[in-house]
Amino acid sequence: MRRFRRKFSISAPRLSVRPHIPWYIRWAITIPFILAAAAMVWWAYGSGLELAGFHRGQASKELEELREQVSALQEENATLSNQAASFERQAQIEHAANVETATQVKALNEEITRLKENLTFFQNLPLTKGDHEGELSILRLKIEKDALPGEYHCRMILVQSVKQRGKEFVGNMQLVINGEQDGKKTVLQLPREIEPTEVAAYRLSFKYYQVVDRAFKLTPEMRIESVQIRVFERGTREPKVTQSIDLS
Repeated sequence: MRRFRRKFSISAPRLSVRPHIPWYIRWAITIPFILAAAAMVWWAYGSGLELAGFHRGQASKELEELREQVSALQEENATLSNQAASFERQAQIEHAANVETATQVKALNEEITRLKENLTFFQNLPLTKGDHEGELSILRLKIEKDALPGEYHCRMILVQSVKQRGKEFVGNMQLVINGEQDGKKTVLQLPREIEPTEVAAYRLSFKYYQVVDRAFKLTPEMRIESVQIRVFERGTREPKVTQSIDLS
């Protein structure tokens, strides 16, 4: 009875009847309002920017100009980098050329000094004893140490006598080195016959004179006492001339 009174009596709750609307009609009605609201928001946003002093078209134009400037600066930077690399390579080439030129100038100065010394020597050559005592003379013999340990230079001038000048002298020279190593006397003969390159370096061939500058290397522990120079003419076993120098 209570349930019946509630449903059919005057105190029963009201019943409302609404027509059914499909979902696509609902969206068709709702979407225009959403788009209109979005447009209003976008217009309000743009109006706010313009009121604040920001103009979208001008900003886009300035942004495009900035991009063009950045692109131009990048191209200019690449060009300047290539030019800098080219200048650096050119500077390196010029530096290498200057170093080579300085080396050549130094070598030429040394050669000029040597030629001047030889000229002075040959200007006084008629006064030497070599023209009277024998067919061949050894002059200005020097044995000097090099910068590296155990390395030496043998420097001298071989001169033919007046009677023999014009006749080609062909032969070879030999060094006999007397020294001491590990407390024992040592005798070395250069060049060594087992070294063809070394033998070729000691060959002689000249008509009037020959400036000899030969380098030889010994063990650093060996102490030289004396060096004897022997000059042989081709086809002979006896030396044409000998000369010794004491270094002890």
